Amino acid sequence: MSNKFAKFSASNKSIPINNIFCIGKNYLEHAKEMGGGAPSEPIIFLKPNSSIIFNGEKIILPKISNNVHHEVELVVLIGKDGKNISETNALDFVEGFGIGLDITMRDLQSDARKIGNPWAVSKGFDTSAPISDFVEKNLISAPNNLEFDLKINGTLRQKGNTSNMIFSVEKLISYLSNIFTLQVGDLIFTGTPEGVGKIIEGDKLVANLNNFTKLEVSVAE
Repeated sequence: MSNKFAKFSASNKSIPINNIFCIGKNYLEHAKEMGGGAPSEPIIFLKPNSSIIFNGEKIILPKISNNVHHEVELVVLIGKDGKNISETNALDFVEGFGIGLDITMRDLQSDARKIGNPWAVSKGFDTSAPISDFVEKNLISAPNNLEFDLKINGTLRQKGNTSNMIFSVEKLISYLSNIFTLQVGDLIFTGTPEGVGKIIEGDKLVANLNNFTKLEVSVAE
């Protein structure tokens, strides 16, 4: 069982974190900066539970990479088990929303993509999935119209709105549940907007979700 818990900013509630599903190229401008167009269906990859860190903790840059990137994303926390969920009912399975970072070894990912290999190493290393405290679903009336941003050392590096996602929160939940059984404690990293870039030792990262919750982490020196 997981020893890492999704915590809520307004209460003492916590839920053990289960599977971590991630979505690639879910914003058109980011898809373009990665060298492609909009995908016809969601691009899915996974992170291990050991990749999770929380507010105040440190990202550790792997020695095998010279180009580690930040990617800020809305994170959805699943609150009940579901299979073959319709888009109409999808939000019934959500417990809360948070902000997270998909930290990526871009050089290793690029090498893997060139030869058709998976992204597990470049996306799933320890400390590659920082997440904030979560906000109860009922406090967020429009999950598909949320502004969020990332500042590094006080400078704005990424800014997005979930209204620009190619696949909505409801679509992602429905799509995933037709392949996997979604379970309590599953997280969905919903994709990043344009503006991804390199982080270095000593950087301080602050990600903000529409003033509902924020994530503050730093890069270990």
